[in-house]
Amino acid sequence: MDKELVAEWFKFADADIDTALLLKEVRPQHREIICYHCEQAVEKYLKGFLVSRGKMPPKIHDLTNLCNLCSEYDNNFLSLLPNCNYLTDFSVQPRYPKEMDISDANVEKAIKYALDVKDFAAIVKLKAELGK
Repeated sequence: MDKELVAEWFKFADADIDTALLLKEVRPQHREIICYHCEQAVEKYLKGFLVSRGKMPPKIHDLTNLCNLCSEYDNNFLSLLPNCNYLTDFSVQPRYPKEMDISDANVEKAIKYALDVKDFAAIVKLKAELGK
């Protein structure tokens, strides 16, 4: 396992979560950016997990696909599929005008789902092994 690379993926994932939480408090609230950072955090946690298993992650933003790849090493990741299905929509569309109408409820759900992945047992265990 390339511990430095895994730690780097998780560091950037944590930064995306921190950014989403900070932006949630800013007014006017930029919901599309908050949801985008939630998607990015989950993408990085999943890619970091794959790297920990010796697999270079594909250069994709499809969280469902990444989650399925992670489940090949730990089938508990399948419980995260609803989170991944939901957040994948925020990978590209929110970066362009008039692509999505994002509500306060979307923001709350995106943050919750991203935090669920951050707190997922396999991620927490791996972070502990890395001393993070």
